[in-house]
This record gives sequence, C-alpha cells and structure tokens, in this order.
Amino acid sequence: MKGCAVGIDVSKDRLDVHVEGGEAFTCPRDTESIEALAQRLCALQPGAIGVEATGGFETVVAAGLAGQGLPVVVVNPAQIRAFANALGKRAKTDPIDAAVIARFVAATDPEIRPLKDEETRLLSDLVSRRRQIVAMIAAERQRERRAPPRVQRSIARLVRALERELASLDGDIDEAVRSCPAWRQTENLLVSVPGIGPAIARTLIAELPELGTLGRRRIASLAGLAPWTRQSGQWRGRSFIGGGRSTVRSALFMGALVASRHNPELKAFRDRLVAAGKPKLVALVAVARKLLTILNAIVRDQTPWQPQNA
Repeated sequence: MKGCAVGIDVSKDRLDVHVEGGEAFTCPRDTESIEALAQRLCALQPGAIGVEATGGFETVVAAGLAGQGLPVVVVNPAQIRAFANALGKRAKTDPIDAAVIARFVAATDPEIRPLKDEETRLLSDLVSRRRQIVAMIAAERQRERRAPPRVQRSIARLVRALERELASLDGDIDEAVRSCPAWRQTENLLVSVPGIGPAIARTLIAELPELGTLGRRRIASLAGLAPWTRQSGQWRGRSFIGGGRSTVRSALFMGALVASRHNPELKAFRDRLVAAGKPKLVALVAVARKLLTILNAIVRDQTPWQPQNA
C-alpha cells in the first residue's frame, strides 16, 4: 500500500481517528468537522482509510471523505473484532478500535470501491424499506392464522394499511428507476431473463452496482455465493457459502427458485445436478450462482437474454 493507513471509529457524536505510525485525535461527527477532517487527511495522502460500519452512522462520514477523493473503505465490525483478538487486544475503547482499524487496513490492503452516489443510496433505501414492509405483511399473516376473530380483524386492517404503503413504495421505486435512463436500460436487460422480475432487478441495481463490471468469481464473492473451501492436510470438509451482501443473495435465491421452474436452461441445469446426486439445496445454490453469472454477462455486454436454442 502506498501511503499510510488511517482508521476511524465512528460513534453517534464523534470520530476517533488513528493514523498508522502517526497521530491520533478526535473530532465531532458533524458536517463542518468532516469537511475539516477530509482536508487534514488529504494533506497526509493516505493509502486507505478504514471506516467501521456502525449502524448507519458511518455513511455520512464515508461519503464526505470519498467526496474529497480520499480512498475510503467501509470495514466489517466482526472482522475488526476478530483481528483485535488475534492481536491480543481484549480491551475495547474507541481510540483502541481506531488503532486496530488502521492496522487492519494496513495488513489487508483492501480494495477501494467507489461508494454509491446519492441517487443510488436513495434507491437502496427505498428497496430496503420495501423489503421491510413485505416482511411485516408476511409476519402479520402468520399471526392471523392462529388469532381469535377480533384480533384477526385488527390484523386485517393493519395488512391493508401495509399493502397501501407497499403500493406507494413500488410507485416511488418505479419513478426512481424510470427517471434514470441507465437504470431503465439495466432493468430491461435483467428482466429479459426468465426468473427475474422487477423487484429482483431493482434490488440488484440498488445493492449490486458492480454488476457487469467484475468477473464471475468476484461478483459471486460480493453476493456471498462463492463457495468457501475447508481443507487441512488429508481432511476435506464441505464447502459452504456465506458473507457478501445478504440482500443480494436472498434476491438471487428467489430468482433461482422461479428460474428452476420456468427457465428451460436453468431448469435443465438443476435437474442434471439433482440426477447426479446433489442435494436440492446445493443444486439451488448452483442455480443462483449460474443465474448471477448470466446476469453479470448480460449487463456487461448490454445484450438481452438469448436462449441457447434460439
């Protein structure tokens, strides 16, 4: 890594900043202080600035620093805690955390990816809210099955209100996508694949903007669909998937379920795996990964879905 590593621990009201091999200081978490911090860090020409994900408090900080051209990466708190344990640092304070983040960034040299712009963040928030509303409707309908009649009427009123809110959100999402020609084109490309509807397409646009710009292995890793190998000496454990962006993975699983029934090529692919003795869940994961590879290629080449026998 060229340049120093910087770690920033974010709390509700302040930032603890640690420059690897240099100074450590704090500043308030407000717009003016973030702008001043950006100028101060620009003078240091850091190689990477690690900002720990902290329940959304890090978003403004990361956006403010990245807006000044600084190399910002949002790091996973679980990885930071595991790294701290590996270093033998059991104590946990904000200044210690900032120092650990800086050492983590220096040791791992993470890839710096562009942050979402304001429009993409808004679409992501709308899609996330839609997902929450759908989950609430599903939960209320589960409760309705075992509730007494008077409670059922209350649940029915709430479900109707949630469905109206869902329709309103769908309108907002549709307006956001249709107002952006690039998103509109990407959505049209994605929904050309049997198994992909507007909801899944918009989730991918909002949560996986790298689609079409990376190779199949890296895009599968981002979605949490790349298999992890477990091996030690002669012992070989089962590979498994995990990590990555869970919302993207969930959307692709739903797409894979539909594609396994209605997309002839992916249905045949799944049937071959099951016939070869693969468990159905393993086959579904493979379909989701192949579906993502197809979508990645379609967006990359800007060419709609073409069945192989067409």
